[in-house]
Amino acid sequence: MADNDPEPDYSVPSPVAQPSHFISFRSRFTSMVQLNFTVVTEFTFEGFSIFGWHHRLILFVVFLALYLLTLASNAIILTVIHLNHHLHTPMYFFLSVLSISETCYTVAIIPRMLSCLLSPQQAISIPGCATQLFFYLTFGVNNCFLLTAMGYDRYVAICNPLRYSVIMGRKACIHLASGSWSIGLTIAVTQVSSVFSLPFCDANVISHFFCDIRPLMKLACADTTVKEFITLLISLCVLVLPMVLIFISYVFIVTTILKIASAEGRRKAFTTCASHLTVVIVHYGCTSFIYLKPKSKNSLQDRLISMTYTVITPLLNPVVYSLRNKEVKNALLRTLGRKPLS
Repeated sequence: MADNDPEPDYSVPSPVAQPSHFISFRSRFTSMVQLNFTVVTEFTFEGFSIFGWHHRLILFVVFLALYLLTLASNAIILTVIHLNHHLHTPMYFFLSVLSISETCYTVAIIPRMLSCLLSPQQAISIPGCATQLFFYLTFGVNNCFLLTAMGYDRYVAICNPLRYSVIMGRKACIHLASGSWSIGLTIAVTQVSSVFSLPFCDANVISHFFCDIRPLMKLACADTTVKEFITLLISLCVLVLPMVLIFISYVFIVTTILKIASAEGRRKAFTTCASHLTVVIVHYGCTSFIYLKPKSKNSLQDRLISMTYTVITPLLNPVVYSLRNKEVKNALLRTLGRKPLS
């Protein structure tokens, strides 16, 4: 090597040193992320804010009346069953549990909905929304499986009347009711954990009048395909499985009833099942339409349909079981000190 040639530089550049253009790019990227993605800390219900004040006031009065009737009806049924010992049977045990569950179900949803009708665009914190979704799912799923247990009770009463007291003993009833509650709690914990593990950015207006799974997933700023598929599978288990079990029960029930010789016997047997079957059809029909149908862009239509199983169905249960059930009516008259119906 010539003496005048420059010596090569073998020094290693410091790892801390960064080009100025890289620092500038990183700062611009960080500021862009902060500007474009704002973490949501609370949600706002859209509810029925598209309606004018007069329409919302009418809805408020109607829903408040239905809500108070629901609370009063369930309270009356629980009181009548508690005070009349001849109603301490499996059928009325399940009816009592259903009344308690329906009352809690409505308390979780309707009061806030009524408040939103008077004052639209109300905010709810993320923990508050998660709590509402948890109780909604717990009691909603519990109701589905309680109706299934009541269908099984009717099947045993009509198809195996001689063994009814043995099959539907106290332990069996408690196990069926506890199983319904356990399934509701399990699914609620699973779904709430799944939904609120999603990131929520920018959009915070829920296109509903309460915290439900689908409207919440629409607000997530992440891919929800897998979680939506899991939700569909859970909906199938919660709705289709009980419907299939109830359908099978009623196939055997109808077959047995048709074999009864007397017309009066057939009429009485059908009457004992009519109340339960009416509630099942309304409950599963409306709920399945919402949770098993494809995605819909008509959120207002979904909200109106949701009103049937959040406001009307909880009132339908005690009213149907009271008006169509002679035993309950007679027990109520005795409680009031009046003469029972002949």
